[in-house]
Amino acid sequence: VRLVESGGGLVQAGGSLKLSCVASGETTCISLMGWFRQAPGKERELVARISEYGTEWYTASVHGRFSISRDNVKNTAYLQMRNLKPEDTAVYYCDVPQIGRGQGTQVTVSS
Repeated sequence: VRLVESGGGLVQAGGSLKLSCVASGETTCISLMGWFRQAPGKERELVARISEYGTEWYTASVHGRFSISRDNVKNTAYLQMRNLKPEDTAVYYCDVPQIGRGQGTQVTVSS
């Protein structure tokens, strides 16, 4: 089982991106799905997380701008990012505690 992210890219400040994370392979019921990010020279940061029941959590800096969702049938998590800021620039990683972490997808926000 592995996690594959997609949807990163380059966007201007104020723009939007939507990240996807697919858990491929034989999977059992997936509980938590989340997104971390790491910017150069900074520590890894948990951005958002969603439980199997749909309970969401966000770090304060993205609250109201980012939205996490999931499709339990497709074993896929999404991160809709709106009103992006240059400080959102980072490599974003999908994280599922029972599987591990994906390879990451770069998000770059230009000012």
